[in-house]
Amino acid sequence: MTKPSTDKAKQEVARPGGVVLLAGGNPQIPKGHGDAPVQAYISAMPGWKQALGRRLDTLVTESVPGITKAVKWNSPFYGIEGQGWFLSFRCFTKYVKVTFFRGAALAPLPPGPSKHENVRYLDIREGELDEEQFVDWVLQASRLPGAHI
Repeated sequence: MTKPSTDKAKQEVARPGGVVLLAGGNPQIPKGHGDAPVQAYISAMPGWKQALGRRLDTLVTESVPGITKAVKWNSPFYGIEGQGWFLSFRCFTKYVKVTFFRGAALAPLPPGPSKHENVRYLDIREGELDEEQFVDWVLQASRLPGAHI
C-alpha cells in the first residue's frame, strides 16, 4: 500500500484562466507592480472573498491618494512611494487576513498579534468587515513609515 501524496501539487486547484489556488485558496499570481497584478489577484480570489477583495482595494484606494500597489509573495501590497508598504492581504480557507506592517502603532490595535513586534493582523470572515474601523486603520497606517520589503 502506498502512502498518500502530500506534495504541494495536491494542494493546488486550477481556476479558469490558468490561475492556481494554493492551499487555503490563495491565488498564485506572478509578482508585479501596479494595479493590473492586484486586479488579477482579486479576480482570482474564490467565492465571497473576491467581493471582499474588491471592497478592500476600493477602500484603500479611495482613502489614500497616490497609493502604490504591487503583488509580492502571492499577496497584494499597498504603500506610499518612497515610504514603503503599509498593508497587505491574502486568502485563507475561512477568512482573508489583512496585514498592517506597522499595526502595533495603530489605535485601537488590530486584534491579531504577530511574532513580529510591529505587525498586527485583521482576519475578516464573510460578512464581518467593519468598514469604518478598517478605513481608520488604513489612514493611520498610511501616515506611518512603511515596511521596505
